[in-house]
Amino acid sequence: MERLHWVQHRCRQLLAGDSGRGWYSSPDGLPNKSSLDAHSSPHRVIGKRRTVFARHGPHQQEYEAVSKSYKGNAIRTTKYSLLTFIPMNLFQQFHRAANLYFLFLALLNWVPVVEAFQKEITMIPLLVVLTVIAIKDALEDYRRYLFDKKVNNNVVQVFCGKQKAYIDQCWKDVRVGDLVRLSCNEIIPADMLLLYSSDPRGVCYIETANLDGETNLKQRQVVLDLPLQGAELNLESFNSRIECENPNNDLSRFRGYMEHPNGVRVGLHNNNLLLRSCTIRNTETVVGIVVYAGHETKAMMNNSGPRYKRSHLERRLNTDVLWCVLLLIIMCLTGAIGHGLWLKNLKNPVFEVDGETSPALAGFYVFWTMIIVLQVLIPISLYVSIEIVKLGQIYFIHNDLALYNEQLDSRIQCRALNITEDLGQIQYLFSDKTGTLTENKMVFRRCSIYGVEYPHEENARRLEVYEAERNDAAGHSVTLKSACSRKSLSCRSLSCNRSSVSLHTLTAESEEEDQPSNHIQPRTSAFCSRVAKEVVPDPELVRKLSWLCSPTLPLSDGSSGTPSSLEVTYITDFFLALAICNSVVVSSPSQPRHMVPEARTPLKSLEEIKLMFQRFSFSPFSALSPPLIKGSPRSFTSRLFARGKTGSFTFSTPTNSTTDGSEAGQESNLETSNLRRKLDSGSSRVEGRDAGQAEDRESEDNNIKDTKTNGARQEEEDVIREVDSESDSDEELLYEAESPDEAALVHAAQAYHCTLRGRSAESLLVDLPGIGSLAVQLLHILPFDSNRKRMSVVVRHPLSGQVVVYTKGADSVIMDLSETPKGAEQAQEMYSHIREQTQKHLDSYARDGLRTLCIAKKILEEEEYEVWLKRQLLAESSIENREELLLESAQRLETNLTLLGTTGIVDRLQEEVPETIEALQRAGIKVWVLTGDKKETAINIAYACKLLRPNDQLLTASCGSKDACAPLLEQLKLEVQSGKGSLTVLTAAGDHEESSSGSAAGFVLAIDGHTLEWALQEELKSDFLELSCRCNAVICCRSTPLQKSQVVRLVRDQLSVMTLAVGDGANDVSMIQVADVGIGISGQEGMQAVMSSDFAISRFKHLSKLLLVHGHWCYSRLANMILYFIYKNVMYVNLLFWYQFFCGFSGSVMSNSWVLILFNLLFTSVPPLIYGVLDRDTPADTLMELPELYRAAQTSKVYVPYMFWVTVLDAFYQSLVCFFVPYFALAGSDVGALSFGSPINASALLIILLHQVIESRTLTWIHMLVLVLSGGSYFGFVLLFSLFCVSCSPPTNPLGVETLQMSQPLFYIVCALTTVMALLPRLLCRALYNTLHPAAVLKSAHMDKVDSEKYCRRMQRWNQSHSRVNRLPVCADNPGLEPSTSSVVS
Repeated sequence: MERLHWVQHRCRQLLAGDSGRGWYSSPDGLPNKSSLDAHSSPHRVIGKRRTVFARHGPHQQEYEAVSKSYKGNAIRTTKYSLLTFIPMNLFQQFHRAANLYFLFLALLNWVPVVEAFQKEITMIPLLVVLTVIAIKDALEDYRRYLFDKKVNNNVVQVFCGKQKAYIDQCWKDVRVGDLVRLSCNEIIPADMLLLYSSDPRGVCYIETANLDGETNLKQRQVVLDLPLQGAELNLESFNSRIECENPNNDLSRFRGYMEHPNGVRVGLHNNNLLLRSCTIRNTETVVGIVVYAGHETKAMMNNSGPRYKRSHLERRLNTDVLWCVLLLIIMCLTGAIGHGLWLKNLKNPVFEVDGETSPALAGFYVFWTMIIVLQVLIPISLYVSIEIVKLGQIYFIHNDLALYNEQLDSRIQCRALNITEDLGQIQYLFSDKTGTLTENKMVFRRCSIYGVEYPHEENARRLEVYEAERNDAAGHSVTLKSACSRKSLSCRSLSCNRSSVSLHTLTAESEEEDQPSNHIQPRTSAFCSRVAKEVVPDPELVRKLSWLCSPTLPLSDGSSGTPSSLEVTYITDFFLALAICNSVVVSSPSQPRHMVPEARTPLKSLEEIKLMFQRFSFSPFSALSPPLIKGSPRSFTSRLFARGKTGSFTFSTPTNSTTDGSEAGQESNLETSNLRRKLDSGSSRVEGRDAGQAEDRESEDNNIKDTKTNGARQEEEDVIREVDSESDSDEELLYEAESPDEAALVHAAQAYHCTLRGRSAESLLVDLPGIGSLAVQLLHILPFDSNRKRMSVVVRHPLSGQVVVYTKGADSVIMDLSETPKGAEQAQEMYSHIREQTQKHLDSYARDGLRTLCIAKKILEEEEYEVWLKRQLLAESSIENREELLLESAQRLETNLTLLGTTGIVDRLQEEVPETIEALQRAGIKVWVLTGDKKETAINIAYACKLLRPNDQLLTASCGSKDACAPLLEQLKLEVQSGKGSLTVLTAAGDHEESSSGSAAGFVLAIDGHTLEWALQEELKSDFLELSCRCNAVICCRSTPLQKSQVVRLVRDQLSVMTLAVGDGANDVSMIQVADVGIGISGQEGMQAVMSSDFAISRFKHLSKLLLVHGHWCYSRLANMILYFIYKNVMYVNLLFWYQFFCGFSGSVMSNSWVLILFNLLFTSVPPLIYGVLDRDTPADTLMELPELYRAAQTSKVYVPYMFWVTVLDAFYQSLVCFFVPYFALAGSDVGALSFGSPINASALLIILLHQVIESRTLTWIHMLVLVLSGGSYFGFVLLFSLFCVSCSPPTNPLGVETLQMSQPLFYIVCALTTVMALLPRLLCRALYNTLHPAAVLKSAHMDKVDSEKYCRRMQRWNQSHSRVNRLPVCADNPGLEPSTSSVVS
C-alpha cells in the first residue's frame, strides 16, 4: 500500500510539474505585450498559470472567477474519517497479496464440496491480521489528526474588508488572496508574496529550519516599485493583479509578475516569496498576500512521507515464496490425482462413499480442499513478522549509546524502516569529503597576498593546541562547539540570544520563557566557535600593515623590506574583500541586527580628505589601474593614513559612496568625523609635535622619509599589540553566515581589525582601526551558485566614487578570469609574477589539505557600469528566463579580474575517520570519495584518513579532451595490469604484516571532474568501470552533484553490487537517493541530506558500528528467521501431506481444526520474532575488532538459493521422522485419528522449538521464557480443549483424547524418540561445520570478555547519573545480552 501511495504522489508531482512548466519555460526571452494579452482571460489563465487578486480588493468579480479552483489553507494528512475508516482501511489492506490470499481461502472454505474445516475457523487468521493492522492504522491516523487540528487552529491576523482592520483567524480559514500580517517569531501560515516590511529598506528575515533544517537567517525583499516601506501599507488601495506559476515543489524558484492598475508590470522572484512553515525573525511586522495555500504550498508539496525501498533480502524472499507456491501446487495436484485414482480403484468399500461424483471431478474438488488444508505452506505471515522484527531492530539501533552524540544531543535516525538488513551487505561506499570526512568547521589557517605567502605559524600552533584539547577530552567526541562552550560567552548562548533578542526586543518575553530555545541546530553556533574566531595574525603581515598607521613610516618601491604602496594596496583590498564579500548577517546579544546608522553632517569635506592624501605617491599602482574619472583621486589614493591612537592602523577600502557629491558626502560622514576626531586628538610620538595642528601635519608629511628607525619600530610594536588583542566590542559580534567558509573569512578580517559591523539592503558598515566605521554603499550582490563557483559584491568607493567589484571563489575559476592587465611591460611582468607565485601557494595549500579560495577585484568605469547595470536590471525584472539572464549578466561582469590573493582554510578530519575507513576496507567495502575540492586537497585528505596508504600507487586521470580520455584510460589499465604482478611479488614476503594492517598494497585512482564527465559517457564508461574495479579506492575530484549520482548509478547497475552513499549537504542529495542505502550526516550544511536519507548519523565514525555490528546482526537475524519460517511451515505441512497417503487423499487431517489453525498463528509464532530481534551470532566487540567477519558473512551468505533447498529438504526429513515414528509405534493399535495425531503434534512442536535452540547463537532468559511459554501454551490449550470441548470441533470429538494420551508412557517415549531422531542430523552437521570452520566462533569466544553483571552495574550508574536530565533512554544493544563495551559510558 505504501508503494501505491508513493506512485500516486509521484504522478501528482509529475503532472503538476508539467503544468507548471507550460508557461514559464519559453526560451524566447520576455514575451511581448500581445502574447501576454492573449492570456488575460481568466479561463485561459487558470489552465496555464495562477492569477491572484486581493480577496477584499476592488476586483471582487475577478477574484470569485479565478479562486474557485484554489485550495483552502486547511491541511489534512489523515487517511480516514469516522465514516470512511472501516471501508477504506479494508480496501487498503486487501491491496496486500497476503490478505487477499487469506480471504480467498476463507471464501473457498465456504464452498460445501471443498470445505475442509469449520467455516468460522478459517476466518480466524484473516480476522486477527485485519484487526491488528486496523488498530495500528487507527492509532497512527489519530496522531495525525491531532497534529492537523493543532496546526489548522493556529491563529494569524488577516485583513477583513468589512471591518477595514486585521482580525484573528485560524490558519484553516486563510484563503488565496488574503492579506496577512505577521510579527516577529511568528510562523508563516501559507506561501505569501511580501508586500510590506517594517524595515525601512523593505527587508524581511526568515528562518527556514522547519523547512530545510537551516538555522541561519535568509533575507527576503518586498516587491519592487511598491510604496515606500516603513509606513503601514494602505491595504484598501491594493488593487494590483498577480500572475504566477502553478503550484510546484521547487523551493528555490518562483516566477511571475505583478501588474499595477497603470499597466506597469514588475517581475516576481523567489526573494519576494515567504514560504509556509518558515519563521519571521528580526523584523517587527510584515504583510503579504497569499498566493498558495494548504496542500498547494511548496512545503506541503515537498512532504512526500516516509521513503520506501525494497531490500535485496525481500526480493530474494519473493522468489522463494514463488517456489513455495509451486510446491503447494505439486502437493495439491498429487492429492487430487491420488484421490481420483483411489476412487477409481476402490471396489466394494466398507464405508460410505459418494459414488455419484466421477473420480476426475472428485479429484478436482480435493485439489481445492488440499489448498485449504496446506495453506500455511506459503509463509504469508512471514511478511508481517518481518515488519515487526525490523521495528525491533530499529529500536535497538536507535537507542545504541555508541551512535549517540552527546555534544549535539542527537542520535541516529532510521528514516527507512525496511532496509536494515541491507546494512550488512554493503560492498561499495561513496562518501563526500567536506563535512562528511571532515568537520566542515572552517578555520582560517594562512593566506597569500600580492604573491607573498604569510604562513601564520602562531595560528598553526594555536590550532594544534585546540586539537590536543579535543583529543584529551575523555569519553566524548569533543567537537569545536564543545571547546567554544568553555568561553564565558559561548556559541550556544550567542546563537540562542539571536532568537531571544528579537523576541525580547519585539515581544518583551522573559528570559525564562526562552530557555527551551537553547536546543537549536548547531549550524549557526558552529560558525562562531572560539577556534574560528581567535585567529592569530601573522607578524610579517602586521608589520606591513603598520606602515599605514602613521605618516612617520615611509612607503617605498618594495626594497629593503619596506612594502611598496602597491603591496599595501593589495593587502588592504584583500582584507576588505574578506569583510564585505559575503551575505553575513551581523547581530549581537544586545541588538538583534546591526544596521548602518543614519548619516550625520561631516566634519571635513570630501575634497579636503582627497587633498590630504594626494601627497602620497602610488606610481607602481597607477600602471595597473584602469583610467579613472577625471578629477577624482586614483584608485586607492584614498589611503586613510591617519595618525590615530597608539597602535591603530588604517587602510583604505574601496568602500562606498553614492554617485553625486552630496550623497557621497553623506555616505562618508561617519568616516570623516572619525578621521577628524583622530587627527585633532592624536600626537606624534616620533616627532614630538602636536598632531592637532594642520601646519604640523603638513611639515611632517613633507619630511616623512626622515623618520627615525627607533620610532618606526615603536610604532610597529604598538600595532602588533593592538592587532593581537581583540576588543571587547568585537567579541560581542555574532556573524550568522550561510556557510562556514564565509564565517571563517569574516573572522580572519576581524583579526586584522577590518570588522564587519552592520548590514542593510543598500549599505555595509565596516570598522577600520584608526578610522572608525565606514558606510559602504552596496550596489549589488551576485550570490554564489554552483555554475559560476564564485560570488561577487559591487560597491562604490566612498572617496573616489569608483564602482569596485570584489569577487571570491574557487581557484580554478578565479585564476582563469584574472588576466594580465594592459599597460606598461613592467606592470605586466609584476602581475604575471604575482599569478605564478599565487598558483604555487595554491598548490602548496592543496597538498597540505587546505580548502582554497581566491580573492580578486575589478574597477569599473562609469560607462561600463551603466551598460552592465541596464542589463542587470532587465534580468532582475524579467519574467521569463530570469535565472539564465542573471547568470549571463554575472558572467559578463566577472571578467578581467585583478587577482589579490588566496586563503587557506583548514577543515580538520572528524575524529576516528582513519580508523573507520581502515575498518571498512578490512571488511571488504570499497570506499570512493566524491568531492568538489581540487585534486591536491582530496589526495591530501585521502592520505590523512588512510584511504591512500604510503605503499599504494596513485594513478592520476586528467586530460584536456574526450579524444585523449580513451587512450588515457587504456594506458592506466595496462599500468594496473603490469603493476599487479610486481605488487604481488613485493607483498608476498609481507603477507603477515599485510594481513594485520588489513589492506594490501595496490592502486588508487584520482580523476578530475572534466575527465570524469567524459569517462561517464556511454562509449567510455565500461573502460572507466574496469579500471576502477582494479583499484583499491577511487577519488573523484571537482565532481558536480550530477556526476556523483551518475557514478553511484553506474557502479550499482553495472556491477550489481550493494551501494551506500554518505554525505552532509544539499549537493549530496542526488547520490544519497540513487544508492541502495543513503546515509545523511547532520552536520553544518543544513538538513537536506538528512531529509533525503534512509539513515541519519551525526559523525562519520558511527558508520563502523552501524555497518559492522548492526548491519551484520540485522542481516544474519533476518536471513536465519526467514529460513526458519520456511522450515517451520514446510515441516508442519508435510505432516498433513503424509497423512493423505493413508486417508485416500481425501483432505482429512489427524488433528482438530483449532490446533491446526493455532499451531502457526499462536504456538510457534513468537519465538521467531524474539530470535529475529535479539539473536547475536557474534558479539559486538568481536565484530568491531575483526571487520573481516563482515566480509566473511558476505562471501558465505546465510540466505542464498541453495540454502532454501537445504532447508526444505531438512524439513522434509524431519516431517518424515515426525510422522512415521509415531505411525510405526502405534501400528496395529485401535487408536483413532485424533489419538494418532496427538504425539505427532506434540513431537512437531518440540522439534520446531528445539530446532530454533540449535540455530540460535544466543540464549538468554528472554529466549527461554518465550520457548517455555510457547510449549506451555500448546499443552495447556490441548488439555483444556480435551477436558471441556464436547461439540466445538465437529465432526470430530476431542473430548478426553489428549488427557488419555498424556497419561500413557508410550506418548512420552514416542515424543522423545521422534525429537532426537529428527534433530540429530542437523545437530551433527552444525557440530561438524563449527569444527571445520572454528575461526569466527573461537575468536568470538576468546574476545567476548565483558562481564554481564559488571556491565549492568555500570549501566545502572549511568542511568542514575543521567536520570535528572531529559536525555536518550539508555538501552543495551540487546537486553539480557552481553553488550559492547564501546556503548558503555562510565
